Amino acid sequence: MQFVAFERAKQGTGASRRLRITGRAPGIVFGGNVPPVSIELDHNALWHALKKEAFHASILEMELGGKVEKVLLRDVQYHPYKPSVLHVDFQRVDERTRLRKKVPLHFVGAEESPAVKLDKCLINHVINDIEIECLATALPENITVDLSQVVKGATVHAGDIQLPKGVKIVTHGRKDITVATVVEPVEEVVAAPTAAAPADDKKGKKGKK
Repeated sequence: MQFVAFERAKQGTGASRRLRITGRAPGIVFGGNVPPVSIELDHNALWHALKKEAFHASILEMELGGKVEKVLLRDVQYHPYKPSVLHVDFQRVDERTRLRKKVPLHFVGAEESPAVKLDKCLINHVINDIEIECLATALPENITVDLSQVVKGATVHAGDIQLPKGVKIVTHGRKDITVATVVEPVEEVVAAPTAAAPADDKKGKKGKK
């Protein structure tokens, strides 16, 4: 994905506030052994780009001052209640840049699995993204989790995922990360009908004297 940015001359809280009023969003690009550069972007274009998954987890091409640089989205600050971007950070990357980044998980094949098809189980997605480490040029937009072979009672761990070449999962010391679980169907227990209580014969006794 490619986007256009412009170098920002004025900095500071007041300048950023005035910039947002004009329909621009302030930001910064850093890394690459060169000084950070304050930038500004068209807010509406940025807002729509941020709704795309690829904008968050892929190498982007930023046009700045007539030059195209490869960058990665690093942080976005949103307004607490308005549909507005307060600030955005990008990092310059190249083929030597090694990075850690959370990428979304795409679950596929659940409907064809024995757990769902034969045993009517449900698949519970425990996490929806996972942190990986790789070279910037090998960064995948997403990681596919194949559920087509899961069976009743199974648990899918991060170690079960087929990763792209050069990509490894960051576990932060955890032995394994649970990605999805198979939930067995709950059988509805139908209560047996209650037997009718015997008729009260007191009325009959009252009639006997």
